[in-house]
Amino acid sequence: MDSNPTLCVAIAHRIAASPQRRITFAEYMDMVLYHPEYGYYSSNAVKIGFKGSDFFTSSNLGNDFGELLAEQFVQMWEILGRPVPFSLVEMGAGQGLLALHILNYYQLYYPDFFAALEFVIVEKSPTLRQEQEQRLQKFPVRWCSLEEIPTKSITGCFFSNELVDAFPVHQFILEAGELREIYVTTPQNLTSLERQREENPFIRERSNFEFVEVTGEPSTQQLAQYLNLVGIDFGQRTYADGYRSEINLAALDWLSIVADRLQRGYVLTIDYGYPASRYYNPRRSQGTLQCYYHHRYHDNPYINVGRQDITTHVDFTALERWGERCRLEKVGFMQQGLFLMALGLGSRIAALSHQEIPLSQLLQRRESLHQLLDPTGLGGFGVLVQSKGLTEQEKSQSLKGLTVPE
Repeated sequence: MDSNPTLCVAIAHRIAASPQRRITFAEYMDMVLYHPEYGYYSSNAVKIGFKGSDFFTSSNLGNDFGELLAEQFVQMWEILGRPVPFSLVEMGAGQGLLALHILNYYQLYYPDFFAALEFVIVEKSPTLRQEQEQRLQKFPVRWCSLEEIPTKSITGCFFSNELVDAFPVHQFILEAGELREIYVTTPQNLTSLERQREENPFIRERSNFEFVEVTGEPSTQQLAQYLNLVGIDFGQRTYADGYRSEINLAALDWLSIVADRLQRGYVLTIDYGYPASRYYNPRRSQGTLQCYYHHRYHDNPYINVGRQDITTHVDFTALERWGERCRLEKVGFMQQGLFLMALGLGSRIAALSHQEIPLSQLLQRRESLHQLLDPTGLGGFGVLVQSKGLTEQEKSQSLKGLTVPE
């Protein structure tokens, strides 16, 4: 398979230097995706778009997604009393297309808001940041890390599109009714692998002769605390031995930092996922982890190391409940298709019949708009909006995107 051999060696060294010569899956996933030199998002391996790519996002379908989001941000600005500056902080900006569509739209149609706007991008990948800087060079955009943003300094909105799904996750499996964490090791460290496999037939060797899985006690009490937070009890008889899934502790750490940096305004999170009751449904017995490689997906994270994307669905219940602990109030949650319809996507579809453009362009544009609505695809993504520091009068004003379209 197409693995990065240098990255594989770096991971093997980390394993060899770790206690019990194993690392959590979260550590493995973090290195595979975010190693500063060889990780998928840090190198030239990441491919976003259509031709020859690993995946595409709503922004690859045209300007409409960004322009409709832009309408929502303008209303947020107005609800907050038109503060200057109003900060839009995009976290994980990909190729910079979403930022480009938003900023172009404001420059053309909302000059007052454009003048009041501070646009900030938080991007971990040096490769993607370079692409963003080139694409957005005509706009006054600032790049920084979340840690570099001062506490309670932002009035505006933190937003992300398909960010949380790429955070490193802990994996676990149920053995004899007990939660056991899945660790990653190398064959050289597997003196007990065969004994483990005899004792537990659910453990699989998912390897390209580089990395294999073993189980052990949970690495942190935070895993149990997370399950308590979202109300999941694996002691119920409905969960069978061999049930495996993921826990995204990194999402809670991220949300804590965002809440700390926000003085007044909103957090808007768009991603694919479920509430906890659906995420940890007994019938979803193998979790949600997916790997994307040249527009094909599979569930083996131990091949194409450093060359493929690895994602999991988002547990929106965790974001809501952890947000409450961080003084973020839930404003609303809606499917992306309905959210965009409420912001005017339906009007854009209707207007197509009155546009004098070549038929091929018309059909392509119609297809793109309908993809944003498709409940089995992008339209089924979740949109979570949370707020902090709003007055009661500001809270009483409904966000347009969260209204039910007539």
